[in-house]
Amino acid sequence: MSPEAIQVVTTTAEKQHADKLAKAVLEKRLAACVQVSGPIDSSYWWNGRLESAREWTVTIKTRRDLYARLEKLLLANHPYDQPEIIATPVVEISPGYLKWLVEQVQA
Repeated sequence: MSPEAIQVVTTTAEKQHADKLAKAVLEKRLAACVQVSGPIDSSYWWNGRLESAREWTVTIKTRRDLYARLEKLLLANHPYDQPEIIATPVVEISPGYLKWLVEQVQA
């Protein structure tokens, strides 16, 4: 059975925080690739009020079995009190990319 690939997304208010998270994830080999994109405009409820902010998206490509360790690292290093951390299963993936992804992360 081949490993399940997932894509994990979080956001930060500053690009430097996004870059710091990306580096931490990659240094621990919890992902094969991390993309930082933005800025994006987010609107959301926080403490009973409608808020809006400019943020940066951090997209992390990894294996499903590494999610718990990845989540722990993100929570320990994220500047937000309650960060968005959402994992989405990858339904289809090219065999070559999956092979590369698996080779790059912790065993």
